[in-house]
Amino acid sequence: MSDMFVRLQKHLADAGIASRRASERVILDGRVTVNGKMVAVLGTKIDPQHDQVRVDGVELKAKKKLYIAIHKPKGLICSNSDPEGRPLVVELLPQEWSGLYSVGRLDFNSEGLIFFTNDGDFSLKLTHPRYGVMKKYLVMVPVKLDSTILKRFTEGVYHEGDKLQAERARLLKSSNSGSVVEITLREGKNREVRRMFETHNIPVDRLLRTQIGAIKLGEMPRGRWRALTESEIKSLMMPSR
Repeated sequence: MSDMFVRLQKHLADAGIASRRASERVILDGRVTVNGKMVAVLGTKIDPQHDQVRVDGVELKAKKKLYIAIHKPKGLICSNSDPEGRPLVVELLPQEWSGLYSVGRLDFNSEGLIFFTNDGDFSLKLTHPRYGVMKKYLVMVPVKLDSTILKRFTEGVYHEGDKLQAERARLLKSSNSGSVVEITLREGKNREVRRMFETHNIPVDRLLRTQIGAIKLGEMPRGRWRALTESEIKSLMMPSR
């Protein structure tokens, strides 16, 4: 088959419909037509130059790929909609970029660096466990910690049958009033950092993501965003290990 052909879910992701995984659900739900015929089979390949693809009856148009870094504040949702009506991170961006979606997640009470894009390949590279993109977090807890617990985190702990393991856990501060820990992850399972501390019944006062790959949060104020540079995008797409 010609190199011009691409998988339908990739084409949807490249057009900014959703991440590649979410685009698969759009296809399976029967919302996509190719040249007037509904396609609900994953793996279908199309020619973007000649095939007409519609989602919910609206024809897809090629979109410029965007890569945005945001300092997510606490109290916002990373999804593009919320049935509870809570504020969304995407609302921090210009309205014409409403088609962007988050690369991974930070939960409602977490804050820090997160990317938004309409590039499905970029999103997959940064979120799929096989690529092992490094992410760093600062964790503030209201108890005094020692290295014993941190060693357990790097050896691996279990939460509801799921093994959670930090690549590195470094104690930055420890006193009777609380501790600050830097956690480095490669896999990034759902709520992994919070769940690690839950295994030892330790509440998390604040969780801040400070770095993804080589990109650091730095001094970017809460709620602000910036476009990633070409060199930053290339560095994130390179092999991580």
